[in-house]
Amino acid sequence: MKKLLVVISIFSLFACSDNSSVKMKGSDTEVNLAVNLAEQYTKVNSDFSIAISGGGSGLGITSLLNGQADIANSSRPLSDKEIEQFKKANIEVKTVVFAEDATAFIVHKDLPLEEIDLETLGKILKGDIKNWSEITDIDLPINIYGRQSSSGTHSFVKKKLKIEFSNAAKEMTGNAQILEGVKADKSGIGYVGAGYVSHEINSNALIKILKIKEKPNAVAYSPIDTETINNSLYFFQRPLYQFVLAESWHKVKPFIDFEKSAQGKKMIEEHGYYIIEEK
Repeated sequence: MKKLLVVISIFSLFACSDNSSVKMKGSDTEVNLAVNLAEQYTKVNSDFSIAISGGGSGLGITSLLNGQADIANSSRPLSDKEIEQFKKANIEVKTVVFAEDATAFIVHKDLPLEEIDLETLGKILKGDIKNWSEITDIDLPINIYGRQSSSGTHSFVKKKLKIEFSNAAKEMTGNAQILEGVKADKSGIGYVGAGYVSHEINSNALIKILKIKEKPNAVAYSPIDTETINNSLYFFQRPLYQFVLAESWHKVKPFIDFEKSAQGKKMIEEHGYYIIEEK
């Protein structure tokens, strides 16, 4: 994550105070990909300047409302409340769906658990199941590594499972913190973007991705299996959004076009995300 922050700082230096500069804020799920796409695009168009930061989907959308961003990266759609806020402020927003993501649930590699059903997962995250001994042979209190409430991933998981998170859940600021937390904690469980964590899965990995099944006797699916995602079989898969101020569209569109180009699509896939083909 330290390397990523350095890259973001470099892009912030590129960003000038004039109207040609683009400001992108929001989803931590998308920030690594956004930085790398921007880095490559500036090689194609050296006149393009952009400042990129994370902080969560909610922060990005709020920044768009406050005129502090041109693009809000978001791992969730706009809420009804946010739509109404944009209407009241007379702000027109264009919506771009540029990729699809899946939320992965991770545990330490030494935890004797490979898959989990939705009911059990929900009970863990809301605090009804507090010890791994209730579902495994290991007697360890469960530590939950989650995101802050402004995170689109936090909202997504909460809505999909129809739960309220346990008050004991640790609220982390991004994927990197959750990943490092679970790596160091044999009793930990957390959720991160599958694209963010897919490269971590190898013979030396300190974490593993749980397969998810909707019911105890159902088939379990992995969020890093391309065929599973292409067939919409994974319960926690979702589109990734970019909300763009209509008044900024003229300076943002060349970058959006690059994302949709063959080079951009290749980068999206290399980061572990999936392409949504336009119909």
